[in-house]
Amino acid sequence: MEHVWFKNYEKGVPHTLDYPQAPLYKLLDNSAAEYPDRAAIVFGAVAHKLPGQPLMDASLSYRDLRDAVNRFANTLIKLGVKKGDRVAIYLPNCPQFAIAFYGALKAGAVIAPVNPIYTPRELEFILQDSGAETIVALSQFYPKLQEVRGKTKIKNVLVANIKEYFPMVLKTLFSLAMEKKEGHRQELAAGDHWFQEVLKNESALAPNVDVKSDDDAVLLYTGGTTGLPKAAQLTHRNLLCNAIQLRAWIPWAKEANEGFLTALPMFHSYAMTTCLNEAMLLAGTLILIPNPRDLDHVLKAIDKHKPSFFPGVPTLYTAINNNPNVTKYDLKSIRACISGAAGLPVEVAKKFGEITGGRLVEGYGLSEASPVVTANPVFGENRIGTIGVPIPDTDVKLFDVETGDKQVPIGTPGELCVKGPQVMKGYWNKPDETMKTIRDGWLHTGDVAVMDEDGYFRIVDRLKEMIISGGYNIYPREIEEVLYQHPAVLEATAIGIPDEYRGESAKAFVVLKQGQSATSEELIAFCKQNLAPYKVPRQVEFRDALPKTMIGKILRRELVAEEKAKMAQGNGKK
Repeated sequence: MEHVWFKNYEKGVPHTLDYPQAPLYKLLDNSAAEYPDRAAIVFGAVAHKLPGQPLMDASLSYRDLRDAVNRFANTLIKLGVKKGDRVAIYLPNCPQFAIAFYGALKAGAVIAPVNPIYTPRELEFILQDSGAETIVALSQFYPKLQEVRGKTKIKNVLVANIKEYFPMVLKTLFSLAMEKKEGHRQELAAGDHWFQEVLKNESALAPNVDVKSDDDAVLLYTGGTTGLPKAAQLTHRNLLCNAIQLRAWIPWAKEANEGFLTALPMFHSYAMTTCLNEAMLLAGTLILIPNPRDLDHVLKAIDKHKPSFFPGVPTLYTAINNNPNVTKYDLKSIRACISGAAGLPVEVAKKFGEITGGRLVEGYGLSEASPVVTANPVFGENRIGTIGVPIPDTDVKLFDVETGDKQVPIGTPGELCVKGPQVMKGYWNKPDETMKTIRDGWLHTGDVAVMDEDGYFRIVDRLKEMIISGGYNIYPREIEEVLYQHPAVLEATAIGIPDEYRGESAKAFVVLKQGQSATSEELIAFCKQNLAPYKVPRQVEFRDALPKTMIGKILRRELVAEEKAKMAQGNGKK
């Protein structure tokens, strides 16, 4: 079928593609066979807490990465992990993440990635819901895991230390000055294993597990359209197809030639596809940044390793644009950046392009689609303010918001719905939620968009009440459930409000119990104890009552409208 957007495809981008019937880990195996000595991963740190120390890192070749992956897969099999069992990965960006990721897939397991900054309560939810019996965790996170493991099915624990793949000098400095202080030095409970110790004792030969392309590969936790997080069930085929679709989108990229600056966390679908899997497909080099807020590391890594690709989110590009030291570094190697997770401001894109000389374009995706759905052509017509056009083999239609089944005309807002090989199988153990979200083969995203006559899409609203802050999803119900645990709170709700830096931040509205008192500072501190930092509301407003429907449902949208009106009034006064 010919789509209107095909005419805007960059030269060399095909309309349709062939996809191999292969498991996802073949991306790594193929590159290791062809380019065994090429650097697959570069990892280290800026020893900024140790005066006078520069960026120090070391590389891991494709041969060494493949061998470590095989060793890890064999370790899991020896521990009793069978095909279909869930393995949680509780790591920041580090070589151990890639090893555990592809190793678990080779063992036939299904991966449940965990956000490293989750509180014990949030970690417990993921482990319980996924039914994971095995987890790979960073030593620094081990105490959090110990706090909740008794309430989970976890039997096998493998613990990685961040320093394991540091270069020798940095490893020594880290051991002396920071390891104990930052909580990386841990005593393991009986039966738990150190990651490096088990790898040493295993075979580097690939295990013999029959993994098929339609088998589950990853459970990616997302809010979907409403409510508490649920897991998007992504198959090997879903993730492999999305990596191949992205490869087609950049026809000028050269095999065994590209570097991927990976500051986005790989537990998130965005970096998992645009960095980890894409780099393996292209035999590229992953330049790993464990902490994306460490701009010193980001800038020094670009200056030293000359990556060509830098997927990110608007807040990251904004931080670089406004860094006072940015002119001290050579960032001109950056060729292409696709920004996702939130709207990309025009000025941010323009200034970043001036600094780097690279092209920063906006795209769109969601965990349920592995995640990439649309993107602006990198060296074609980039229409700033749009999310671009659908990538190959991806059909996008806008359906009437009220009925959900009638396509709207060009220029009319409608719910953005997607079909393509990257669309998830469904939500893990949630058939009703799956049926609500995938209808007649179309993934209903909950986002409202408009398409122009050339096939470029622009997001105009969200049906879902999710808050996107700095590229992270925040689900109001999670904040509300924490606030309701406070003894002084009678009612609570949360909404997203505009935030110049993060795109949006959470604001809570609270009604206190009669005779009880609490300050906004007290409630924010309470939230900090129970929520990851990005989920904590930046503001708390006290009300005598909250707006509700006839049946008592709190009307978040009314509060959103009030906030917009306040902002408009404030802007008018200026």
